[in-house]
Amino acid sequence: MTTPLLTGLHHVTAFAGSPPENLAFYTGVLGLRLVKKTVNFDDPLVYHLYYADHHGSPGTLLTHFPQPYAEAGVHGSPEIGQTLLRVARGTLGAWEERLRGHGVTTSRENVFGAERVLFEDPHTMRFGLVEGDTEQLRVEGAVIETAELDGVAAFLRETLGFIEDGADRGRRRLRLGEGTDGACVELAGSSGVRSVMGAGTVHHVAWRVPDEGVQSEVVGRLRAARVATTEVKDRQYFKSVYCRIPGGVIFEIATDGPGFAIDERLEHLGEGLMLPPMHEGRRGEIEAHLEPL
Repeated sequence: MTTPLLTGLHHVTAFAGSPPENLAFYTGVLGLRLVKKTVNFDDPLVYHLYYADHHGSPGTLLTHFPQPYAEAGVHGSPEIGQTLLRVARGTLGAWEERLRGHGVTTSRENVFGAERVLFEDPHTMRFGLVEGDTEQLRVEGAVIETAELDGVAAFLRETLGFIEDGADRGRRRLRLGEGTDGACVELAGSSGVRSVMGAGTVHHVAWRVPDEGVQSEVVGRLRAARVATTEVKDRQYFKSVYCRIPGGVIFEIATDGPGFAIDERLEHLGEGLMLPPMHEGRRGEIEAHLEPL
C-alpha cells in the first residue's frame, strides 16, 4: 500500500461571474471570511478571491476567479462536478433552512448511507453539505465525473495513497487515511456531456502538503506514474505544483505555508488589494479595470 504524503484538502478553485455577487454569497450566505483579495497571477486583470475561516486555514478555503459577464461553463465530464463541504453534526437541517432563507434552492440525496443537502451558488458551482466532525465549514471532498473510473481509482490508490472505502449506486469513494483530515474523492460515471470551463465550473482541487520537501516527494511519485507536472509556482501564500490526472481533471499540490498573514495582519485579512511583486508596477491599470466589490 502506498503511504499517503498528502495531509488533506487545501482548497478548491472555481470560475465565477459577477465579483460582488460572488462576495455576497460566500460571506453572507456561507458565512466565510474574505481572507485575501488579489488577482489571478497568470491573468492579473481578473480577481482571485479567497474565502475561508477566520485564519485562512488550509482545508477551509474556497477560491474564485470572478469576472463580470463571464460565459457560463458547461457541466459534464471530465469535471470536478461537485464540492463537498463538511458541517457540524446535527446542523444539516439548520443549514438547509439558512440556504432557503437566502433564496437558494436545495435538494437532498442519501448516498453512502448519509443525507446530504445539495445546492448551487449564484453561478452554478455545485455543492453538497455532509455532516461530520468539525466545528466550522470546511472542504470535505470532491466528486469527479469521469468515464475512466477504474483508471482514476487506481491512480489515487497507487500514486497518492488513497484508500477505497465504499461504493454506492455506481459511485466509488476513496479517502485519505490515518494522519490526515480524512478528505475524500468520489468518482461518478460520465454524464455523456462534454464539460467546458466557465463560470460555475471548478478549475482544480488542491491537496495539502506540509512543506516543499514533501511536495517534491509527491512530484516524484507523479512523474514516476508518468503524470506530467508544472514547475513549482510561487502563489505568495503557498507554493503550488499542478498536474492533469488520469481522467482529465486538474490537481494541485499546495504547501500549507507561508499563509495569508504575510502581507496583511490577521485582523485585516482581505481588506486591501494585494498584488504579487511581479504585478505591483501595474497597480493603477489593474485597479482601474477590476469591478469594485
